Amino acid sequence: MKIANRVLVVTGAGSGIGREVTLEALRRGARVAASDINPTTLEETAQLAAAGDRVSTHVLNVADRSAVEALPGAVIDAHGAVDGIVHCAGIIQPFVRLKDLEYEAIDRVFASNWLGTLYLTKTFLPVLLGRPEGHIVNVSSMGGFLPVPGQTVYGASKAAVKLLTEGLHSECRGTNVRVTVIFPGAVATNITQNSGVDVPISGADAEKLASRTTSADKAARIILDGMERDAYRVMVGNDAKFMDRIYRLSPRRAAGFIANQMKRLLPA
Repeated sequence: MKIANRVLVVTGAGSGIGREVTLEALRRGARVAASDINPTTLEETAQLAAAGDRVSTHVLNVADRSAVEALPGAVIDAHGAVDGIVHCAGIIQPFVRLKDLEYEAIDRVFASNWLGTLYLTKTFLPVLLGRPEGHIVNVSSMGGFLPVPGQTVYGASKAAVKLLTEGLHSECRGTNVRVTVIFPGAVATNITQNSGVDVPISGADAEKLASRTTSADKAARIILDGMERDAYRVMVGNDAKFMDRIYRLSPRRAAGFIANQMKRLLPA
């Protein structure tokens, strides 16, 4: 779906990929309903956009079903229609093994990543089916197809996003709604801070990781390019592309490679 003159809902718009998707969509001529759980950073995004009434802000906890169900009406009130959603909101878990992960953290990750995606997708699908053309873009993760020790529950939540989105793609064949799933690798965002998680690396390791990450603005361009060409799946970053190829050839080898990379970052 071409973005110019469309109305897009972007979640997680207060920072990171969601903010950059919002700004890039506006540059491409869209109107954007930007949502985030953090009203302060959401307002910062609107100020950066400087797009007048082409951008509206909606404070939203995606894990709150009633709030999500009220969002289409609010967006239509602000823009007259909804043509697509780009669902970027999500959090990671603390960098610990499953045996050490508290249920409170597990519930929080699944509420945000899985239930949030389910609520948004199910709520907006009937609205988009009523439009001449609609598009749903859900952001999964490289960790949604490749196991990452220390992020096992996060990966499971993003694997659920992957299968939900791919299943929806099959269900929407023959309709006016297109569906795309996104698999980012390492992207330079503040997701750890937003998730309340400490990063267990520093010094040379942190600098090495930073040099290999994809910038959030580049990730946004890749995501919207994929949306505009109605892509089935989109890999963001050379790391995601590389590990996707390796995982297809040998899932066990790919899992072992990542496990070795994570070994020194996790407590015994």
